[in-house]
Amino acid sequence: MSGAAGPGPPAGPGRSPLPCAPRPAAALQLGGGAEPARPGVAVIDLRFPRGAAADVQEIVFRNFYTAFLSVRVQRPGPTGSRRWVTCLRDYCLMPCPHTEEGSQDYFSLRRHQMLCDVDQVTAVRFILRQPSPVWLHFTIEELQIFPPGQKSPQKDFPSWLSQLTPPEQPASLHGELPDPEKVSTEVQQMWVLTEVIRARQAAARIGRFDVDGCYDINLLSYT
Repeated sequence: MSGAAGPGPPAGPGRSPLPCAPRPAAALQLGGGAEPARPGVAVIDLRFPRGAAADVQEIVFRNFYTAFLSVRVQRPGPTGSRRWVTCLRDYCLMPCPHTEEGSQDYFSLRRHQMLCDVDQVTAVRFILRQPSPVWLHFTIEELQIFPPGQKSPQKDFPSWLSQLTPPEQPASLHGELPDPEKVSTEVQQMWVLTEVIRARQAAARIGRFDVDGCYDINLLSYT
């Protein structure tokens, strides 16, 4: 499973993200000791305004030192009640959690990468994991969700481009072709004429003392 990633935001001119308000990342803590331990897991919850449901086509965000990402969505279940379903599991954002690679790249997660249907979603939960103790703070930023069916707006073309005339079409040759039988007769006549000329040239090359390819001694003696 792969998604677009790079140093800049994925291109998408003319698109409008869905209105949503993600909460700040909340780090999970383990109690039981003198100080709460950080297991390297954080959660970001996102809901759409007024409990509205939305169809998800693409999720775009910028990473900030998160190594692995899982995504769960809340959508209608078989009985109609809402339930949480995992649609992305342990997606790798940093090939090596201890190094900088991928730590601040932009990522694009598309619909075909999801493990389940992402229509009629009312809430999205992002589960972030960073197993390396090198990075004390990790999250994802600039989070945007785009719906399906959006097209880039039509670009305005200069007026002179629309006034160009189409290229001239070659004249139709239908009805102007010569008669095939006439062409065949002329070709045969040319072939016969060529054979006659070739025979004459062959005869001209025979010397006056050459008779059937041999020299006549009598003719040679009188010259």
